[in-house]
Amino acid sequence: MNYSCFDVSIANDVAHIVLNRPDKRNSMIHEFWDELPTIVQSIDQNSTARVIVLSSTGPHFTSGLDTSIFGSSVESSDNPEDVEKSKRQRSAKLYDTITHMQKSFTCLEQCRIPVIAAIQGGAIGGGVDLVTACDLRYMTEDGFLSIYEINIGMTADVGTFPRITHLLPEGIVKELAYTGRRISAQEAKQHGLVNEIYTDHEAMLEATMGIARQIATKAPLAVYGSKKIINYSRDHSTADSLDYISLWNASMLQPDEISEA
Repeated sequence: MNYSCFDVSIANDVAHIVLNRPDKRNSMIHEFWDELPTIVQSIDQNSTARVIVLSSTGPHFTSGLDTSIFGSSVESSDNPEDVEKSKRQRSAKLYDTITHMQKSFTCLEQCRIPVIAAIQGGAIGGGVDLVTACDLRYMTEDGFLSIYEINIGMTADVGTFPRITHLLPEGIVKELAYTGRRISAQEAKQHGLVNEIYTDHEAMLEATMGIARQIATKAPLAVYGSKKIINYSRDHSTADSLDYISLWNASMLQPDEISEA
């Protein structure tokens, strides 16, 4: 299947999803938000791969959201009631748009297989929302991230804040959110947001594909369980998480997979 924003290939149980609009800095247009969950859910539901690698093309991973997705401003009118009605309609539509966008990234967390982000250049604005929804992150030496929304009078709303606060110290998150400054690959690695840094795009892809292939050799149900429980534990108490793990293994443990491993 052909997509407007992505190229997709699958080999050796690894799915490679590539943002393919380098001439537009891989900005997130309308089609992006429908295509990404369609691709991820198809891979997950049909079990066509055991790992997803998400990478990009061109000098930057993504310049983030194409703001035209939010539509036009409120229509002018001499009738105050018409203006107020237009505002309410626009607010309702904007709410639906934002929740749809949030679900487009949440699908990366909810799918059963790990998702690895390979980031070259900048991951700006919505790019931070995207990569923080992934399981693992790797970057090139020239890479950086920016919670850029503050610079255009917006609050990041597609998933950055609920996720990045579990990945970085709160003070660092607030500084990045309030200033919109860039966090370099080196600083991101120092704080644990990024697993490893590579000299260039080619070296990064080679390494991340190697990691993906290694994960793909492991028992799928064990990998799925690990992802599920790690994400569950992030949002629940230790006691709740221990009980969840017990219930999970009691119902999902496969002796045949253990013997094979």
